This record gives sequence, C-alpha cells and structure tokens, in this order.
Amino acid sequence: MPIVAIPSLLRNLTDGEESITVPGATIREVIDNLENRYPGMKARLCEEDRIKPGIAIYVNGLLTRGSLIEHVDADAEIHFLPAIGGGVADTLH
Repeated sequence: MPIVAIPSLLRNLTDGEESITVPGATIREVIDNLENRYPGMKARLCEEDRIKPGIAIYVNGLLTRGSLIEHVDADAEIHFLPAIGGGVADTLH
C-alpha cells in the first residue's frame, strides 16, 4: 500500500501521525481512503474534483502533474506539499 507523508499543517487531522499507509491505485483513491480515516483531509487537498492549485504532489520523489487519476504503485511514497512559487526580484536603479 502507498505510504503518504503528512505535512505538518495537516497533522492535526491525523492525531500527529507523520506518515500513513493507505490503499489506493490512483491519487484519487489514496485521497478518498485518507478522507475515510481522517475526515477533513480531502477538503484540505482538493477543490471540487481536482487538487487545489496551491498543492504539489510528489510520488517517489518526482513532481507529478497533479491529476487525481494518476496511477501510483503499491509501494509508492506520496507527499502533498504546498507549492512553492518563485518570482523575479525587482532591481532598484
């Protein structure tokens, strides 16, 4: 079963658990199973029928395209992290 690393901002929903093993062959199934065990998790990760824009998904250390239908292997390690944006510094003249 996939292992989900729980970011610190979501650990209040998991009683402090840092990682959780849940069944699922897709990101959607993993999130649905997290929701079944920890109500409120899906609302923090999803908006309607997609991942929230500010959430990045890493599977086995690789950034995914963020699709709920993306396949995950049984031994996958999944991280839901706040997306980090960058910008261009404004230079002073």
